[in-house]
Amino acid sequence: MTLEHYSVREQMHNQRDSGRAGVLSKIPQVTFAFWLIKICATTLGETGGDALSMTLKLGYALSTAVFFTILLVAVIAEVGAHTFHRFRYWTVIVATTTVGTTVSDYLTRTAGLGYFWSSVLLFTIVMAVLAVWRFTLGTVSVNKITNRKAESFYWTTILASNTLGTALGDCLADTTPLGYEGGALVFAGALALVLAVYLWTNISHTTLFWAAFILTRPLGATLGDIVTKPVAHGGLNLGRISSSLLIAAFIFVAILFTSREAGKHHGAEEEAT
Repeated sequence: MTLEHYSVREQMHNQRDSGRAGVLSKIPQVTFAFWLIKICATTLGETGGDALSMTLKLGYALSTAVFFTILLVAVIAEVGAHTFHRFRYWTVIVATTTVGTTVSDYLTRTAGLGYFWSSVLLFTIVMAVLAVWRFTLGTVSVNKITNRKAESFYWTTILASNTLGTALGDCLADTTPLGYEGGALVFAGALALVLAVYLWTNISHTTLFWAAFILTRPLGATLGDIVTKPVAHGGLNLGRISSSLLIAAFIFVAILFTSREAGKHHGAEEEAT
């Protein structure tokens, strides 16, 4: 084979890989269904985390160890896979929310940092992870999750943001007169504001995605508390385990109505944000 033939063959191979970049992404299309399942997953993370640590009385440290083991197995399977699988993806999301719940509760209660300082610490961690990701790969856009390094940063950011969201939700609900219902309304309103900014401004969609992703977690946390907390504390006093099973069943059915294919993330007009 001549050098010229080798060069042509290599160019064709590179073009084929480039053309498949969007297909190789293992992130689902970001649609209304994505955000609905994400909110339900965060609610499940709250009820499921509390079920293990409080209902089954394993405590925050042991519950974190259990959930982190599950998360580790799920992440290894997800990052090691070469194709998108919707149930595997959402399994990792749910696992990050349960770990986020127990880690946040450990920091705020067992470690004694309190809601405010835990939130400050976790916010700093989220910003640090995003900064390192941006510095390393040049973008934090979900339109470019097409290799293992980007995927590792993606899941690390999600874990940190879900932990932050738990602390924020508890902080607003437990340290202000708003309570769980008021806290849920505040975070729902914040998400509506992000949507309005997305629709009617030119602010970076990448920035807005991560803002929305973080805000869905405290919304889910407050909704989870509304479902399970005693009536005297502003909740519905439903069982944590039964609530978790019902939410999990709803998520399962909702995923069935989503696409089996990964989202086509070609139009990343603001990858540098």
